Amino acid sequence: MNDDEFNALADAALRQIEAALEQSGAELDFAMISDHVLEIEFADRSKMVVNRHDAAKEIWVAGHSGGFHYRWQGTSWRDTRSGAELLTALSALISEQGGKPVSLLG
Repeated sequence: MNDDEFNALADAALRQIEAALEQSGAELDFAMISDHVLEIEFADRSKMVVNRHDAAKEIWVAGHSGGFHYRWQGTSWRDTRSGAELLTALSALISEQGGKPVSLLG
């Protein structure tokens, strides 16, 4: 995958996550703090960061549960260790950190 393809896919994923957060009804704050970094803040003031990592051509997620790397696998972003799909895994991570169930799957 070349840089332009990665940028388009990663930016689309960040927009999709932002839209899913808006539609989820979850009580948390989130904002794109730069062109490629989405910050999610929870009621306890803890944060989770979702960003695109250009050099590795991955989307990275950092939160209380640790750091996770997602790589494009042809049809979806998949965790490089577990193989979990990005929105599914992010739903679980946000639910765990926030203490309330959140689904980003629509």
